[in-house]
Amino acid sequence: MTVALRFQLVARRSGLSWGSNALRRTVPGRSYSSAASVDGSLPLAGIRVLDMTRVLAGPYCTQILGDLGADVIKVEHPVRGDDTRAWGPPYAKYEDASRKGPGESAYYLAVNRNKKSLGLSFQHKSGVEILHKLAKECDVLVENYLPGGLKKYGMDYETLREINPKLIYASITGYGQTGPYSNRAGYDVMVEAEMGLMHITGARDGAPVKVGVAVTDLTTGLYTSNAIMAALIARGRTGRGQHIDACLSDCQVATLSNLASSALISGQKDSGRWGTAHPSIVPYRSYKTSDGDILFGGGNDRLFGVLCDRLGFPEWKTDARFVTNSDRVQHRAEIDGMIESTTMQKTTQEWLDIFEGSGMPYAAVNDIQGTLNHKHVLARGMVTEVDHPACGPIKMVNTPIKYSEAIPGVRTPPPTLGQHTDEILSSVLDYGEADIARLKDEGVVS
Repeated sequence: MTVALRFQLVARRSGLSWGSNALRRTVPGRSYSSAASVDGSLPLAGIRVLDMTRVLAGPYCTQILGDLGADVIKVEHPVRGDDTRAWGPPYAKYEDASRKGPGESAYYLAVNRNKKSLGLSFQHKSGVEILHKLAKECDVLVENYLPGGLKKYGMDYETLREINPKLIYASITGYGQTGPYSNRAGYDVMVEAEMGLMHITGARDGAPVKVGVAVTDLTTGLYTSNAIMAALIARGRTGRGQHIDACLSDCQVATLSNLASSALISGQKDSGRWGTAHPSIVPYRSYKTSDGDILFGGGNDRLFGVLCDRLGFPEWKTDARFVTNSDRVQHRAEIDGMIESTTMQKTTQEWLDIFEGSGMPYAAVNDIQGTLNHKHVLARGMVTEVDHPACGPIKMVNTPIKYSEAIPGVRTPPPTLGQHTDEILSSVLDYGEADIARLKDEGVVS
């Protein structure tokens, strides 16, 4: 049985209307601009996800599933919504000047596209009843509460698997469902510190620093989305769902990768922070220019020769201190100083022009705006523009994966709080207008 067939076996048609004709403005030169697919079916079309996550790791996971075609129902607090709605500035301002609030936060917008918002309080018995009914209709549930935190609401895995034995229930926590730290709250920066990443990040002689983006949250979201898709395939074989235990600490240890392997094999202390440099390759780091920085990767002796030629010092190739990589590692300070004294004589763009077509790995060190306006980024369709229901046209980073038989993208912009409450309750659970109005009056939904 093929993987594609297995997914078809587990998929069922969604009751939600996902508006694939949402307006999109094309960035000049972009490709893969449509969320429609060649055969009309994105990879996860027909899979319904109940998203009970907040902040970053969980929403990033469910956004990936939504990008790939899943119908994602995002459950939010009926008054304040996801915590990140208040994490600003910057905000995308509301088009209606009379609307209260500063707008939609950029942080929230970053990880909540291709979702429907259900404003719901499960402090109310009626709210829990709605969640139980939704769990019965969903293929996947993703949550990021402390272990056992949802049990008092009857939203734990043991309770829900009795309601829906096929449910794939993914829990994202700081430290996992078991172990001595399992009941500790875990934020990205704490896990970066405790699980080795911060120690190896920063300048050679500087203090440990966190990575510029919450990379542990993001990799945990990636790992969890991958695990969910594997569990869907397994369900196609067994007919049963399962509980997925994902946590920041495990994912951070896993992404230490070759550095962890080196420590385990050698039994030695790691070599610490290297900034942009490489402990075993020289030259391999960023160098100052007259107006910025440029990075060179001289991964072998031939490439070092190319670097010498383009810098205008071919004689460095035959200097006894620099002939082999081992020589250059031994004389790292000398060659790095000679290179940087040269690169500082020209602008970054001048050096980019000099090294174009050389075969030498090189790159400018761009800031975020420079990245988002990079011609290659735009040509790959990584910046797109959508019409937000409250803020009008907004630019967003697009989904990064391209398929030959489907084109994931932004089908719907990040929702306003409770934007789809009526739609979800009526189309998925068959609630009538009077029932929905009563639930709103009681503060159960918004």
